[in-house]
Amino acid sequence: QAQIIVNLLLHKYSRAELLAISGADEEQQSSGAAKQKRDGRDLRTIDLNSLEQNNSRTVGGEALALSALLEVHLPECLGSLGFNHTQIHAAMGNIIGRMLLPGSELSTHDWLQKQSGLGELLNFEFEKQGLSALYRASDLLWAQHEKIEDYLYKQHAALFDFEECITLYDLTNTFFEGTGKYNDLAAYGHSKERRNDCPLVTLALVLDGSGFSRRSRIFPGNVSEPATLEQMIEQLRSPLDPNREEPGNDGADEGNTALDLRPVPTIIMDAGIASEENIQWLQDHGYKYIVVSRKRHMEFDEEHCVAVKERKNDTLRAVRIEREDGEVELYCHSQRKEEKEAAMQQRFSGRLEAELAHLAEGLHLPHRLKNAKKVCERIGRLRQKYSRASRYYEITTQTDEAGEKAIAIHYKRITPKSDDPNAHPGVYCLRSNQVQWDEQQLWSTYTLLTDLEAVFRSLKSELGMRPVYHQKTHRVEGHIFITLLAYNLVHQIRRRLKEQGIDYSWDRIRATMSTQVRITTSLRGEGGEQIHVRKSCRPSADQQVLLRALGLDWLPGRTEKTVVTP
Repeated sequence: QAQIIVNLLLHKYSRAELLAISGADEEQQSSGAAKQKRDGRDLRTIDLNSLEQNNSRTVGGEALALSALLEVHLPECLGSLGFNHTQIHAAMGNIIGRMLLPGSELSTHDWLQKQSGLGELLNFEFEKQGLSALYRASDLLWAQHEKIEDYLYKQHAALFDFEECITLYDLTNTFFEGTGKYNDLAAYGHSKERRNDCPLVTLALVLDGSGFSRRSRIFPGNVSEPATLEQMIEQLRSPLDPNREEPGNDGADEGNTALDLRPVPTIIMDAGIASEENIQWLQDHGYKYIVVSRKRHMEFDEEHCVAVKERKNDTLRAVRIEREDGEVELYCHSQRKEEKEAAMQQRFSGRLEAELAHLAEGLHLPHRLKNAKKVCERIGRLRQKYSRASRYYEITTQTDEAGEKAIAIHYKRITPKSDDPNAHPGVYCLRSNQVQWDEQQLWSTYTLLTDLEAVFRSLKSELGMRPVYHQKTHRVEGHIFITLLAYNLVHQIRRRLKEQGIDYSWDRIRATMSTQVRITTSLRGEGGEQIHVRKSCRPSADQQVLLRALGLDWLPGRTEKTVVTP
């Protein structure tokens, strides 16, 4: 019990305050120790059997995440937007908590108070802050989300010196618990996580080719994907607030109220958004684009194809065709995609044939289906169930002379017609108005869209965007926006590491750094005095690799020594 009281006092009071409370003179207490210091060493006689270690707090991941926030001067940005001292630190706690231990504000609050050493790195006492501080910070972040997005993107563009030439656009949705009656955006729709039983909200994300987000917007869960494109792309060019100042730059140009999109970027979308109306809108407004064509008829000329990617088990070839309307089509054939489609086709064909064989066998067994009309209905349902495979089968029934009873079922595979969508397995078509680009550039640029899919996976799995437990609209929006801020900072860290040849997932980085802690070591001196040293532990070999690559201090936080005499 005495040790617990000492730890609480050490955490609450400074060394000078403790000495004053004990009635000792700080100069007298330190004079003996000073005489024993030799060449920067602090030499004391202690009882090794009295050694205790306590108050362990994680700091490895916190120091890594905090370095990313400080590199882009995010605290200064928040301060310029009107956040006070407490709100800035609560916002940083929200963001870093989402990076390291994804969850709700409630779980983040518990983590900050009981497990994390972030407060020591910031010299801020999260233990004195209530849960409402994190909620208020979330509300403030969302209220300023457009300005923060613009600021953060410009900071990353300056840090990594990338060109704004590619824009990736896609949508995803996430579910949340509860009825959603207090959320204006909650709606039932097609869940990409197969949680159709839960209300959904949809996140639309515009991503730069560098991997950093440029603009986000939250739509109702049942929004039509094609209907969102015009709003999002135009939002990139439209003024945000003509009266605002640039965050973090008090002397910003008053006319600089829109995100600069010069040169006009190339928009990349998947087939779900690339409706004819959207493509026509892009053409009318002078945008370049690369999209997946919705056309069902595929062609592939083996004689004129060009290899655009060659790997051990996959070769991708492409045929480029210029159209008279100013577009170019790129028919791409993937060996791996063909093998995958063939395996799926074989699986569905096997299931169809098994059910047809079972139906035919029953024609000669008692208490099984034999009525000719019902047998035909059953075959029709099988065709519908296995539509992917049944189109390549010719199925006939043979009846008795009365035509009432089926006596046989015959089926055989047929060769696909040349205009069949699956006549060229493994082939898909891209369309673009970048007519000057060759096959390699068109295909490699389109594959950047897979980076956006990886972003959505990271948001949902690594950074805890799902599920959302909030019920109010602005709280749901704040939760998603904090997750997006966390993603951009994680991407910043990973990009820095990639520059040093380290391509780790965030899960691996986070797990590696999670074992570095700050801890208080307590010892009893020869004269009965209690010596307390609080210090970060030395990083492991794996942690040193990451810290060295990022140029970070190996021992985050300062070393604190306190001596309490009896």
